[in-house]
Amino acid sequence: MKLWGGRFEKTTASLMDAFNASIEFDQKLYKQDILGSIAHAKMLAKTGIITEEEGKAIIEGLQGILKDIEEGKVEFHVELEDIHMNIEKMLTDRIGDAGKKLHTARSRNDQVAVDIRMYLRDAIDEISERLKALLYVLVQTAEEHIDTVMPGYTHLQRAQPITLGYHLMAYFQMFKRDRERLQDCRKRVNILPLGAGALAGTTYNTDREFLKEELGFDGICENSLDAVSDRDFVIEFISDASLIMMHLSRFCEEIIFWNSAEFGFIEMDDAYSTGSSIMPQKKNPDAAELIRGKTGRVYGNLIQILTIMKALPLAYNKDMQEDKPPLFDTVETIRDCLEIFCEMLKTASFNKKNMKKATKEGFMNATDVADYLVKKGLPFRSAHEAVGKMVLYCVENQKAVEDLTLEELRQFSDVFEEDILEKVQIENCIASKVSYGSTAPQNVRTMIKNAKEYLSEL
Repeated sequence: MKLWGGRFEKTTASLMDAFNASIEFDQKLYKQDILGSIAHAKMLAKTGIITEEEGKAIIEGLQGILKDIEEGKVEFHVELEDIHMNIEKMLTDRIGDAGKKLHTARSRNDQVAVDIRMYLRDAIDEISERLKALLYVLVQTAEEHIDTVMPGYTHLQRAQPITLGYHLMAYFQMFKRDRERLQDCRKRVNILPLGAGALAGTTYNTDREFLKEELGFDGICENSLDAVSDRDFVIEFISDASLIMMHLSRFCEEIIFWNSAEFGFIEMDDAYSTGSSIMPQKKNPDAAELIRGKTGRVYGNLIQILTIMKALPLAYNKDMQEDKPPLFDTVETIRDCLEIFCEMLKTASFNKKNMKKATKEGFMNATDVADYLVKKGLPFRSAHEAVGKMVLYCVENQKAVEDLTLEELRQFSDVFEEDILEKVQIENCIASKVSYGSTAPQNVRTMIKNAKEYLSEL
C-alpha cells in the first residue's frame, strides 16, 4: 500500500506507477534528502513534537540508510515513486512506528524544495571552483603570451594587430562575470523552504530558524505558498549556465578555427584530440567540438524548465517533478565541460610564428596610419580616404603597408614623414594603443595584475 493510500480503494496501475515515479532521477538527491530529514527530526525533538528517544531513533536510522546507500547496499523501488518515499519506507521498516513520525509538520512539497536547493547550492560551489581554475589557466597563459602578436578580427576578417595575452584576458572577463553571476544566484538558492508544509504552513509550533542554522541556509522563505511553488532559482541557474556554455562555445569555435591548417595558430595536445577511422593524417579537435555541441543541450534545458513553469497555477503541481532532469543534466554537462576545457587549454601550444605571419596580411596597421595622419592635422575622413587609396595600391602591387617606402606613402599624403616607417611596424602599432583596456603590453600586464588580485581574494 502507498504511504499516501488511505483515501484510495484501488491500487494504482503498474503503468501509472512507472509513469508517475521520479526515483529513476531524483535518487541523486538521497544525501540532501537524508540530511534535511535529520535536521527536521532534530527540530521535531527540540520543539517537543516528538520525543527525544524518537528523534534519536530516527536520526540513527537515517544515518544507517545513508551509509548503506553510499556502500551500494540499497535498492530503490519504483512503486514508492520518489527518493523521499523510498527513504521513509526504509526508515519505518528499520525502526518501526517512530519512523512514521518523521513526516510530521512537513510535506513532500517543501521536502523536495529543500533537497533541490541543497543540491544546487553544492553544485554552484563546485562549478564556481572549476571556473576559478579556468581563470587561473587564462591568467597564466596570458602572462606567457603578453608579447605574442596575432591578428584581431571583426566579421572574421583581420582587423587590427593585438597580442594573444590580450585576447585571452578578454575571455577572463567573460568567465569572471559568469562566476559572479553564479555567486549572486547562490544567494537566492540558499533560502530555506523547509517548514512551509504543502502550501499553507503547519499547525505545529516548529522552529524554522533552527532548521536554517542546522542546514546552513542564509534565510527563510517568507511565504509558504511561494516556497513550495518557486523554481525561479533553477531557471536562474540554468540561464547562468547557458551563458557559461555560450562563452565556452565561442572560445571553442576560435580554437577549432585556429587548429585548422588554414590558420595554424594552435596545436591541440594528443590527449584532447582524436583521429579519423579512415584518414590516418587527421587530428581532430573533438573536445572543443563536443563542448560547442553541448551548449545547445544546456540551452534546451533552459527552454524546457521555462516551458514547464510557464502556466502553472499556485502552488505545487506534478509538472514540477520534471524540473530535475534538466537541472541535473545542466550541472553535469557544465561541470564536465569546464574540466575538459581547462585541461585542453592548459595543454595546447601556440604557434607564435604563424600568428605573427598572419598580421603581415590584411593591412592590419591601416587604422594606425590613419591615426598618424590625423595627429599630423588631417581631418579623420580625409585621412580615411587617403589610407583607403594606399591599401588599394598595396593590393594591386602585392605589398604590405610596412613595406612601402616614404616616397610611395607620400603619393597619398604629403604629411607623411620619416617617423611613419617605424610607426607602421606591427609591434609598434600594438604598443601605441595607450587607452585604458587596450592591447598594449603594459596594459595587458595591468589586466593580469588586477586578475591576480581578484583571484587571490576568492
